[in-house]
Amino acid sequence: MEQKEYEEISEPGAAPYGNFINYYTFNPPEKRVSLIPEQLLHQIFGGREHERQLLGLDVGCNSGDLTVALYRHLIGLNQNVKNEMGYANGIEMSLLGCDIDSRLIQRATESNPFPAGISYSVLNIMDASSRKSILEAYLSQYKRSHFDVCFCMSLTMWIHLNHGDSGLLEFLSVVSGLCNILLVEPQPWKCYRSAARRLRKLGKSTFDHFKTLAIKGDIADKITHFLTTACDMELLEILGNTCWDRSLLLFRKRISTKPFCVADEQS
Repeated sequence: MEQKEYEEISEPGAAPYGNFINYYTFNPPEKRVSLIPEQLLHQIFGGREHERQLLGLDVGCNSGDLTVALYRHLIGLNQNVKNEMGYANGIEMSLLGCDIDSRLIQRATESNPFPAGISYSVLNIMDASSRKSILEAYLSQYKRSHFDVCFCMSLTMWIHLNHGDSGLLEFLSVVSGLCNILLVEPQPWKCYRSAARRLRKLGKSTFDHFKTLAIKGDIADKITHFLTTACDMELLEILGNTCWDRSLLLFRKRISTKPFCVADEQS
């Protein structure tokens, strides 16, 4: 990202991809993480989470604050624990955070308190070539073909606004195909209008696709419908709503269509 472009997104609201440089000052990760049960992995994997190392992917990780909070929460680490690999609840997990913004990834990498368990990579998830090379390289380190769990937190709107209806559906197909468990936090439609309004106030052009989007209204419901009818996913639970009225939707690959295991290994 060019310096001028990066300086422009330092203005509040001027982040066309959601790549706010101070995002976690106004949306702290702790509030969202508190909605996720501490025993989530045990509940989902039924005790098999201890059989092998779990792999997670956090798409659109920004500066990594939420990635770290998810890691700590899911493996049971106390916030004050400083050791890198202290799997307090016996779960071993490696988490990859990716973001389109190289400056944010640099900040995430430099401030990473768990470099042995968390790594970061610059990635435009909508670029098929980059996605294939970066994610396959990561998975191959563990001789896997899929992630166990994927997090898409407050990301769907930015994909939708920048890539249109077809881009949103492509994104959902891609991420659901990358994992067994998918946690999505979609922004409601009112956030779309707010994002477009913020750009207009800054004298910038609004999002190219905003006025032509056919997928609108109850975004969470429409995302759920697509994932459950077109992507072989089932909705396990709505974990609750954040203070910004965003639902946390927990999906799992349907057992009937694919034998469920902790992770698939490459042959």
